[in-house]
Parts: sequence; structure tokens; C-alpha cells
Amino acid sequence: MKKPGFKISQATIWVSSIVLGLLSSVPQIAEHHFHLAEAAVNAGITAIFAVLMWYFNIFMLSRQDDSPRKQSISYSKLISSLLFGLVVMLGLACIQQLILSHINFGPVMLMVEVRGILINLVFYMFLHLLQQNYENQHVTMELERIKSDNLSAQYELLKQQVNPHFLFNSLNTLKAMVESGEEEAVDFIIKLSNFYRFTLESRKLDLIHVSEEMDILNAYLFLQKARFEDGFTFENTLSPNTLKTLIPPFTLQLLVENCIKHNIVSLEKPLHIRLYEEDDRIVVENQVQQKTGEQNSLGVGLKNIDQRYQHLLNRHIDIIGNEKVFQIKLPLIHEHHHR
Repeated sequence: MKKPGFKISQATIWVSSIVLGLLSSVPQIAEHHFHLAEAAVNAGITAIFAVLMWYFNIFMLSRQDDSPRKQSISYSKLISSLLFGLVVMLGLACIQQLILSHINFGPVMLMVEVRGILINLVFYMFLHLLQQNYENQHVTMELERIKSDNLSAQYELLKQQVNPHFLFNSLNTLKAMVESGEEEAVDFIIKLSNFYRFTLESRKLDLIHVSEEMDILNAYLFLQKARFEDGFTFENTLSPNTLKTLIPPFTLQLLVENCIKHNIVSLEKPLHIRLYEEDDRIVVENQVQQKTGEQNSLGVGLKNIDQRYQHLLNRHIDIIGNEKVFQIKLPLIHEHHHR
């Protein structure tokens, strides 16, 4: 991954350099024999040095390295910056000496070099910390983006799993209806077609209205009624307000499919399935009449639904079961909460 660059505003560079130049003249202002020319030259030399070191350090720290990114200070860059600063300050001191020839060059040279080293160190450390903070933010944002992409990819896989597995059974039921000449065979074909149309239209959506989900569920129930006849009953008491809320597509259909899949469905022992609302939740309930050899586990369907609710709401569904009744409680998703 390419190392990101960081920027310093031009105003920061120039204003800070001018302020440093003025501060460097404070000791001269405090002297009894104040010379405006000396103070002005000293301030100008310091300000020019500060500007040059700003740009040089920004250039040094912005260069791309082949070595892996490290949090520690690059001593090679620091030494290069200090050496460059010493050369620049030596040149500026010579210019100062030419302008103010009456000043003893030795003490001036020592003073400006020490000042230059201190200014350079402050600039370098400030830019280094700024660069590290910028890169850390960049890495954090990149990790968040990767995490978001990963979650989106996982969610797409979850949605792809919502593919009804009863096509084979439905076609067998249709075959038997056609062979026996049942009049409802045409209706069965229409409902089967509608169901798969719902599948194609809804599987790309994150959420649909509960009323739309009920259309999917009713088409599914019609197909299952043709197969099991009165082997199960279904009771729906959802209110109009609940039908206006949102739900991941095929959630109710998968839950009802689980009820039929894992329990005995027969004319002698009909399975009773209820759909109602309770405490701001949609509840799918059935009495337990487990098939022989069935294991009491969440299964792929329930895990899929739970993961979709985690992705969309960061909430789990409630799974409550005992020897008599099995319930799944789904949190209601209101449109204003989703937005």
C-alpha cells in the first residue's frame, strides 16, 4: 500500500516562521543599546531559515521508502535534516556577517548554529508526529473500509443463501397434480411462478415491507397446502401497523419452512403455526412435534436470519423453545430507525 502524504498549510509555514524570526530578536530588543537594523536582519535570517527547514523536512518525510513503515524515528532522515540545516544556517550566517560586518563572526556563528539546530529539531519532531498521526488515521480508515467490504461481502453471501430448497418437492407435487388431473394445477403453477418472481425481485434488497414479505409467505403456503393439504394450519394476526414495518426478505418464509421441515406434518397430527406480534417483535410460533431423528439445533436457516439481523440492526433474534412450543422473535424494524 502506497504511503499517504500529508500537507501543511502555507499559512502555518509562513506565520510560524515570521513569529520565530520576531522571537529571535527579543533578546536584542531587551538590550540597552538596541539596534533596529541588527534586530531586523537577525529576525529575517531566522525566518528564512525556518521557511527553508519547513519545506526541506516536509520533502524528507514525504519521500517514499522501500522499507516497511515504522513507528520509530528515521535517524537517517533526521541526520540528513540536521546536516542540511547546519549548511543552510552557515550560509545565512555568512550573509548576516556581510550585512552587519561590524559584528564579531565567531559568537554570532555559534549562536545561529545552536538556534538552527533547535528550530530544526522542533520542526522535524512536529512533522514526524503529524505524519505518524496521518498514517495511523489512513491505516484505520483502510481497515474500516476493508472491514466494511468484508461485511458487505458476507451479507451478500447470506442473501444468496436465501434460495428456497423446496423446488424439487414442488415439482413433484405439480407432477402428481397434473397426472391426477386436478383443477388446481394451473393455480399451483401460477403461485410457483409468483414465488420465484418474488425471489428474483427481493433477493437483491436488504429490507422489504412486512406486507411484501406476506405476499411471499402466502405464495409459499399455497404451494405447501397443495402438498400437505390439511397437514398444517397457519394463523396470522399481524396488525396493519406491523405490516408497514420492514424485514429482511424471505425471513418469515424461511421460519415457516423450518417449522414444516423439522416437525411432523400430517392429517392425523396437524402442525399449528402462528404469526403474531408481541412487545415490539414479530413472533413465529409452532407446537413441537419433532420428527424422529431430528436434532435440536439452530440450523442454517436460523443462523442466516440471525446474522442478517446482526448486520442490519446489530441485534440478535430471540430463540425460545421447550418440549411443547418453539418461538422465534424478530425485532421490528421501523422505517425511521432504518434511515
